[in-house]
Amino acid sequence: MHQAAPDPAVVGLANIVIARLDAHVSGLAHRLVTEIDHYKNVAPDDLRGSLRGNIGFVLAYLAGSAASVDVAAATATGRLRAEQGVPLPEVLRAYRLGFLHLWEELVDEADTAGPSAQAALLVAATGFWEVSDLYSQALTAAYRDALAERLVETDRRRSALVAALVDGPPPGDDTAWEIAHMLDFPYRGTFIVVTAEAAAPGTPPLPGLEARLRTLDAGSAWRAQPGHEMGVLSCPTRRAVPQVLDAVRAAATGRVGISPAYDRLDQTPRALRYAQVALESLPVGSAGVRQLDDTPLTELVMTNLETTRRAVNRILGGVLSLPESDRTTLLATARAWLDAHGSAAEASRALYCHQNTVRYRMHRLEEYLRGPLDDPKVVAELAMAVDAVGTFPRLLSDRQRGPEVAETRP
Repeated sequence: MHQAAPDPAVVGLANIVIARLDAHVSGLAHRLVTEIDHYKNVAPDDLRGSLRGNIGFVLAYLAGSAASVDVAAATATGRLRAEQGVPLPEVLRAYRLGFLHLWEELVDEADTAGPSAQAALLVAATGFWEVSDLYSQALTAAYRDALAERLVETDRRRSALVAALVDGPPPGDDTAWEIAHMLDFPYRGTFIVVTAEAAAPGTPPLPGLEARLRTLDAGSAWRAQPGHEMGVLSCPTRRAVPQVLDAVRAAATGRVGISPAYDRLDQTPRALRYAQVALESLPVGSAGVRQLDDTPLTELVMTNLETTRRAVNRILGGVLSLPESDRTTLLATARAWLDAHGSAAEASRALYCHQNTVRYRMHRLEEYLRGPLDDPKVVAELAMAVDAVGTFPRLLSDRQRGPEVAETRP
């Protein structure tokens, strides 16, 4: 913005204010600190220096010593306040107060100088407030640019911290304490790991989750990787975990695996393994959420998939070769029977059938096992195999009958 030759009366008013610039700066600084709470945390020298630069440029423009508006001071102020975390509305409010304060000073000087100075200042008013708009626009643009850079840097730093948490510190290492501090997490608390698959390339796998988590007072830190994201969620209490899980389910657009809740941040690598297995157990291309239970049997099943596959074939090979409807019925009955601690009556209520039906199905299942169901070892094997196919549903389609299957009963 260029201006024509300034009116000598306006130049005179500007020079009068320039002569008392330090006093005006001190007065405005006091006003800002008094009226805007966030400015109480800005260092006095920092605030006065910023005000002196901004007011000085505006007065130089009015005095004719600058041919065009220089917004360098506004740009510097915008970036600095973004780095300091002062909210943009408060920074703009300070700017409005600053220009209003300066205008009041010019009006007071014009009143003292007389009618001709008042008239000249009135003519210059349009240009003055245009300069105010240009300064506000420059400040806003610089603030947003700095904030965007800060957010990107923060995301990168938090992502690197999550990576270090998962890949780096061994359990109990002091580094986990440091990472907890930098993530603003407790070292001991209630955590879950979430790994989520994007439904389509370039789309967030859990849109809107952050807003939901904020309402639950739950923290999160994420690591983005091609096709999926992995996050560590810090729940405020153990009782809040079901609500956090509901928030994840509401946001899911693809496959999502969730770990059991754990209470120490250095246990994150183990929890991630649970979350990954939970995700992989869901059908490819589906949208769903699964959380594995933290039980010794589940951990045993997860330890080695190939060993698990052989064990399942060895225990349930005959069942897995049945038609899908028969296989599904027998496995569902076995799961209900095991959950009922071997009670046909309890299992029948869960399956909505007669208890004699449960007994018939279990006798039929017994024909494919490695011994009778009154043998604790056979029941233990059945429990492991049923848990395995529950954790890895794809084992249900593995019907390769190797040498192990020959050992099942006909």
